[in-house]
Amino acid sequence: MNIDELGSILGIWAHPDDEAYLSGGLMAMARDAGSEVVCVTATRGERGTSDSVTWPPDRLAVIRQDELTRSLGVLGVTKHHWLGYSDGECADVAPAEPVARLSELIDEIRPDTIVTFGPEGHTGHPDHQAVSVWAESAFRRAAPAGTRLLHAAVSHEWARMWNDVHHEFAIFQDGYPLAVDHDQLAVELVLDDRTLSRKLNALTAQASQTSGLITLMGFSRYTRWVSQESFVEAARVPDGPATR
Repeated sequence: MNIDELGSILGIWAHPDDEAYLSGGLMAMARDAGSEVVCVTATRGERGTSDSVTWPPDRLAVIRQDELTRSLGVLGVTKHHWLGYSDGECADVAPAEPVARLSELIDEIRPDTIVTFGPEGHTGHPDHQAVSVWAESAFRRAAPAGTRLLHAAVSHEWARMWNDVHHEFAIFQDGYPLAVDHDQLAVELVLDDRTLSRKLNALTAQASQTSGLITLMGFSRYTRWVSQESFVEAARVPDGPATR
C-alpha cells in the first residue's frame, strides 16, 4: 500500500517500546512522506524488568523516558504525550478518565488514522488490553469523519514462522499471539533496508528493554523478526459529522 493513504497518524500504546516494535517502520515511513505522527504512551514502563533491586521503578522510569525520546527522534517523531498511569495497573484504572483524555487529544489532533493494540492486547498483557479499550472508546467518541482505527496484528504465516522464537524467549503470554488470516490484514509492511535500519536504531535506543533480547536472539535473527508490521482495520468513522 501507499503510506500516504493513511494520512496523519496517532499511535496509542501502553509502554515505551510498544510503539517501536509494532509501528516503528510505519511511523518512519509516514514521517518521510510528510505526514504528522503523534505518539501517546500510557505508562513509563517502570516495572519493565525482572530485577527491581538493580532497577527500582523510579530509576527505570527516568531511563525509559529518555530512551523513548531518543527512539522517537530516530523515527522523526517529535510529538509525544504521556498519560502517566502506573505500569502494570492500567486494567485497574476506571476508563472514564483515560477515555476523556484520549478523546480530547483526538479532537485536538484530528488524525486520519489511529493505531493501537487489538482487544487481545497483542501479547496478552493486561495493560495492552486496557489501552485498547480506552483507544477504541475514544475513537468512537471523538474521531473525525473518515478516521480509520487500525489494530496491530500478525498473520498465521508469521506466527508459524517465528513460533520457536516466541516460545524460546517467552515473547507472548500463553495462548498468544491470536493470529489472523492473511487476507484480513489491511496494512502489511515488509520494511525496506533503510526503514528497517531506522527501526532497529529506534529499538536499540531503548536498550533497557532490547539489548538482552538482541544478545540472546542474535542480531541477524532479531533483525528479520522485526522486519514486518501488520494491521487489521477495526473500524472507520463514516463520512459526515463525527459521532460524539
